[in-house]
Amino acid sequence: MNATLDDIRGVLIRVGPTQLLLPNATISEVLSYSPPEPVENAPAWLLGRLRWRGWRLPLVAFPALSGQGDEQASLGSKVVVFKALGGDPRLPFFALVTQGFPRLVTIAADNLLEESDSEGDALPFAVSARVRLNNDTAQIPDLDQLERSVREALAA
Repeated sequence: MNATLDDIRGVLIRVGPTQLLLPNATISEVLSYSPPEPVENAPAWLLGRLRWRGWRLPLVAFPALSGQGDEQASLGSKVVVFKALGGDPRLPFFALVTQGFPRLVTIAADNLLEESDSEGDALPFAVSARVRLNNDTAQIPDLDQLERSVREALAA
């Protein structure tokens, strides 16, 4: 398959029972998991804060945040550092716990299909769409909602 100018590079990231599809440009770095510093009175999905390049990044368990499971991190997990797009100077980055390394993919309009929801099957919290990319099913996270949730949890 030849890439065109309209194609974008993306990543598939395994998080609990699903995988997320994101533009590659949103990812800053992939790290090995290490236990984070706890955040007092935080919801279960906010695992704590990690030190990274002078920042203390909030570490999120996406399956718990989105209501799709309570899978937590283990020593074999990875951490994906994202650029926050919300413009908050106190939260320029955040991190998600993943299972394994993100997989680079080429996203072209002709190989990305939105999956229709079954009747009454609403999208999980902080998910904007379910898609099929070639033979992979994935969810596109609502990064604005994810960042808003992190900011609210840290402010509480």
